[in-house]
Amino acid sequence: MDILRNPVLVWFVVGLVMFLIEMATPGLVMLFFGIGAWVVAVLVLTAGISLNAQLGIFLAVSVLSLVFFRKALTKVFHGHKTGEQDPGKDLNEFEGKRAVVAERIVPGSVGKVEFKGSTWSAQADEDIPA
Repeated sequence: MDILRNPVLVWFVVGLVMFLIEMATPGLVMLFFGIGAWVVAVLVLTAGISLNAQLGIFLAVSVLSLVFFRKALTKVFHGHKTGEQDPGKDLNEFEGKRAVVAERIVPGSVGKVEFKGSTWSAQADEDIPA
């Protein structure tokens, strides 16, 4: 098996397998281990480094990229989630609009209203029957 004697090819295949596993499983974790493997493949290709250095660089690049980039990339790849308010979105356009009270609203507690085809939690300073 001469293929296993070529560390560049081994690291490339390991990275490719990690990317394929990422496509099959949710979580956006294996992607960073694939990146780590490809970084090691490039380093082995350009500068002959020992196996211990290869493993150390693989772990360091994979874990650091996971820690620093996963949160940002999760937002990019998962897109907008309905039911979560975007903190940058201004809600003033809904202020003062009328909604149908679906569940009685009592001051100090939360009731339900129907607005634009969805049910929303609502509060009021006065008692509003359904």
